Amino acid sequence: MDARTRQPLDGVTITAGATGQQIISDANGHFSLPAEGAAATLNFQLIGYTTRSVSVRLPYSETLLVSLQPSATNLSEVVVTGYEANRPLLETAGAISIVDSEVMQRFDESSLVRAVNTVPGVRMEERAPASYRISIRGSSLRSPYGVRNVKMYLDDVPLTEASGVTMLNMLDAGNIDRMEILKGPVGSMYGAGTGGAILLEPKRAAPGEHRLEVGATTGSYGFRRYAVTAATGGEKANALVQYTRQQYDGYREHTAMNRDVFLLSTQFHPTEKQTISAFLIYSDLFYQLPGALTQEQYNENPRQARGGMFGSVAQNATMNMDGVNVGLSHEYKLSSKWRNITSVYGLIRAQDHPFNTDYERNANQEYGARSRLAYTTRLGAAEAIFTVGGEYQRGFQVARTYDNNGGAVGAMRSDDELISETGLLFAQAEFKLPGNWLATAALSYNDTRYDITRLQQAAAGTDFQFVRDFNAVLSPRVALLKRLTNTISAHASVSAGYSPPTEEEILTSDGVLNQELEAEKGLNYEAGVRGLLLGGRLSFDVVGFSFRLNETIVSRQEVSSIAVFRNVGSTRQNGVETALAFTVVEEPAAALSLLKIWGSYTYNHFRFKEYQQGETVLSGNRLTGVAPHMATTGLDLATSPGFYLNLTANYVADIPLNDENTVFSDSFLILGARTGFRKPLGKNLTLDAFAGTENLTNQKYSLGNDLNAFGGRFFQPAADRNYYGGLSLRYTL
Repeated sequence: MDARTRQPLDGVTITAGATGQQIISDANGHFSLPAEGAAATLNFQLIGYTTRSVSVRLPYSETLLVSLQPSATNLSEVVVTGYEANRPLLETAGAISIVDSEVMQRFDESSLVRAVNTVPGVRMEERAPASYRISIRGSSLRSPYGVRNVKMYLDDVPLTEASGVTMLNMLDAGNIDRMEILKGPVGSMYGAGTGGAILLEPKRAAPGEHRLEVGATTGSYGFRRYAVTAATGGEKANALVQYTRQQYDGYREHTAMNRDVFLLSTQFHPTEKQTISAFLIYSDLFYQLPGALTQEQYNENPRQARGGMFGSVAQNATMNMDGVNVGLSHEYKLSSKWRNITSVYGLIRAQDHPFNTDYERNANQEYGARSRLAYTTRLGAAEAIFTVGGEYQRGFQVARTYDNNGGAVGAMRSDDELISETGLLFAQAEFKLPGNWLATAALSYNDTRYDITRLQQAAAGTDFQFVRDFNAVLSPRVALLKRLTNTISAHASVSAGYSPPTEEEILTSDGVLNQELEAEKGLNYEAGVRGLLLGGRLSFDVVGFSFRLNETIVSRQEVSSIAVFRNVGSTRQNGVETALAFTVVEEPAAALSLLKIWGSYTYNHFRFKEYQQGETVLSGNRLTGVAPHMATTGLDLATSPGFYLNLTANYVADIPLNDENTVFSDSFLILGARTGFRKPLGKNLTLDAFAGTENLTNQKYSLGNDLNAFGGRFFQPAADRNYYGGLSLRYTL
């Protein structure tokens, strides 16, 4: 079976080591071999998976469960879990990109930013160390900070909270093994959202793996990262324990960061029909907020922090969070046709934030569940999979705001209790039709409600309760795919999206209730083609889309630097996303074992369709915060002696920083490189020593600009040329 999806593998070649006898696994993954003697060694081979050997003592009369790890990035072999299909990417109708461990290891694992930015149509930014923002097809329009309007899951458990926000910075990049990025509205399966969904898989121990790994990285501006990982895996169970600590003094003034993360990731297979997955993450995060600069300050000294009476240093603007997130998922195959996956989770988190103009203290607790039932059958000549399910989340938050007196708590401004509830019911029918056609129809029912009880407000002095119950919305999706050849497929889809405001958009950080804000609704049309050419050496993925968004939410800073939100009409967002990869050399035994060239390009023609601000008509203006052109390219080289080299170039065109399109960030081209030596030292020990550089050309640029900023404070300068180096040692039993 596939070690990741636990699905049976058809066509695996099983060879008996002593006799050379071979057999092929059937459609259910079953095989049987006669054997004699005291022991036997079996070798398992399948294209797209790592070859594995298993030794068994004879006589052996039980069922042998053998899990194979996916190894190739070949589109014909890569299985995706998006849209609940567990199908190869070539048979998935939708714009999906995969960021696997190989992509993440091209960089220093200090964050996911550079790995995510290799994906067309996606932009991840870091306004300050650990202050992330993710945009899928322009969805950062309403995200002055944090991850919003992008639904995220970790191991089938919602990572996005009931309030609509995602605390991605509570994870370490080293916790993640794989990401599936679904672009465009995905409300038919993953709930409210018009910006897309990201499915994360935590690191796990592979079957038969027993290892201890330690690593350390150091770099410019006081960067230090330490990681310890212990993993053990068998056919019935596996467990991985990881501790990471990351510290950074900062390129800019007031940008220090400390983060400790503990991850426990386990999986159990008590029977052939059951899989139980669980994780526990504890995180303790602190980072300073330098604040944005004006154009003049940016030109004069990009390393300075925001100054003045409400400056970042004067007010000790920082983020302090610690919390625990626990998830449990159970998959049960009731029969060859019925399958159920049920997940539950809970989290607690405490926050203590002195900001430039106020001081916030919050405490969160949340629980939720997601369950789906799948039925596989045949309807005449068609194979069919029917899926129904639901998801529920409930969060409770105590939120208090105070005056910030130089980094100390002042007089209370407001004391609120917030209950966030969101629910989702969904159904999907997928048909594999004659002639290599696949058709999908899906529908979901989404509902969101916020209950806010104000216990104290300095101005009013009285209690009151505010309830915002958004109208439940149906979100349909229809998709069609055609396998043109064994290695090329074309797909098209139409999907509707629905995205209610987050709790932070309803209740802003100054304690003001935004009672009139409406949910966004959008309709997306897209078509694409993906596949392999030149004997599988050239892979390509091209998607064109047209998205219409109504009741568009935008953010704007007021004089106090508090972000406020409002609906402004509609937008039209047209674009093209392309990804190419060409494997020049792939000969594991040769001196030059790998040479691969790859790249991605995104074209965005995003415009406000209907937008008027007072007497000023902004219709036709470029969408704020979105670059019309983005491109990333790279080269990967490896040798059989153990030397490797990764080169990356990232280009971003000019970006409008306000809705009026009067201020733009400059375009930039960033180059990065990593080289190292990875080699076994004896039978059990493996060394990986590496060094790298980012911003090799010493480009001056801003990463994570503040949009529609008051006082012209738009720019969050990124680090100039910087270096890092480190090593890891892996001991395998």
